[in-house]
Amino acid sequence: MKTIKTFRDLLAFLTIIPVGKTDDFVITSAEAIFLFPLIGGFIGLLGTLYFQGCRLVVTYFLELFNSTIFSIPVEFLGQFFPAVMTLAFLLVLTGLQHFDGLVDLGNAIGVRNLKDRRALAHAWVVTYKGGLLAIFVELLAVLGIFLLDASLVFGAIIASEIAAKLGMVTISWLGKPTHTGLGSIFLETAKSKRNIIAYLLAILMLYPFLGLIGVWVVFITILLGFFMERVGQFVFGGVSGDMIGATNEIVRSIILIFIASVLIL
Repeated sequence: MKTIKTFRDLLAFLTIIPVGKTDDFVITSAEAIFLFPLIGGFIGLLGTLYFQGCRLVVTYFLELFNSTIFSIPVEFLGQFFPAVMTLAFLLVLTGLQHFDGLVDLGNAIGVRNLKDRRALAHAWVVTYKGGLLAIFVELLAVLGIFLLDASLVFGAIIASEIAAKLGMVTISWLGKPTHTGLGSIFLETAKSKRNIIAYLLAILMLYPFLGLIGVWVVFITILLGFFMERVGQFVFGGVSGDMIGATNEIVRSIILIFIASVLIL
């Protein structure tokens, strides 16, 4: 029963899937943060199934209109539209929580006063910097999916979601909270030697899909986690929920581009 509760709380913490959640689901998620890659793999699996479904439907209609009305680039659009739709699906599946963190990070970049940067992160506003950063990062993810052959997208999306959650583990393990509250309790609870299991799980899940490339994905994700912790320290004076969410989005995009680049070359 405890295992079922743990996975239910993790799903409730990381997605909008209505599995039900307990009052202490945030603490449970922090205690079991080393299982984040497993949830990432599940999210990635849903994303790949969605991509394949979209590709079948979009290609069917494109070919239908192509043969009856006018000539259209079926192959290009048959990959581009599913890529955009799949990213949108992943963003919605996570309740746009991580996307919001990415926007808040962009909002705060360039603001001189630390207090103002933190205030912007909690305000319901989108500055041009926040918008540009979010659009740039998500377009990278779309590009990564688009560049991959349809047969390779399956493993790439799963790998990117595993890596995104591993990035969240890394920054949570390393970072110091920006302020006292539920976020600081989460970060302190998440600091455990058991977190090494997350990296082992990631390698075990990635290797069957990508071979040695999967090991490189884990290594790059660790570096990105370190980098994002430094960014959080510089921008917000520590790690907040926004930084953890932004890490998820940035890691996903960079890993998709990395996998696409390696497999294409």
